[in-house]
Amino acid sequence: MEISTQEVEQRVSGFKEACRKAGVKLTHQRLEIFREMAQTVDHPDAESVYNSVRERVPTVSMDTVYRTLWMLNDLGLVKTLGQAHERTRFDANLKRHHHFVCVRCGLTRDFYSDELDELDVRAATRDVGQVVSTLVEVHGVCNECAQKEKKGL
Repeated sequence: MEISTQEVEQRVSGFKEACRKAGVKLTHQRLEIFREMAQTVDHPDAESVYNSVRERVPTVSMDTVYRTLWMLNDLGLVKTLGQAHERTRFDANLKRHHHFVCVRCGLTRDFYSDELDELDVRAATRDVGQVVSTLVEVHGVCNECAQKEKKGL
């Protein structure tokens, strides 16, 4: 699944507007870090973002990437995924969706499901708190890893 140029540009426009409203300086490095997030379906961790952005902006630091990703999280432009003890992954897709995570290689991909969107867990969580949103994370073996296993690799 690829993200259309139009969707990337919509995300970038939203980023610029959010920075303006929050009084956050829009730097070239921040823009490139967000653009990297906006154009990927890989749900990258900070190190992956750093490596990709560094190809275009050699002066970017890992610290800048981390600070920018957390700023994006605070502005509501990305979400964090995964368990706290793992490397934190970030997701710029704010549309209602769910995640497939490969238990072998860690590949994380979005998927959409009307059935899961309709899932009503209010009764099951009533004693814990009020549900604001539901995100399902499905764990399995991706097609590439399954093929490798089939071939005995």
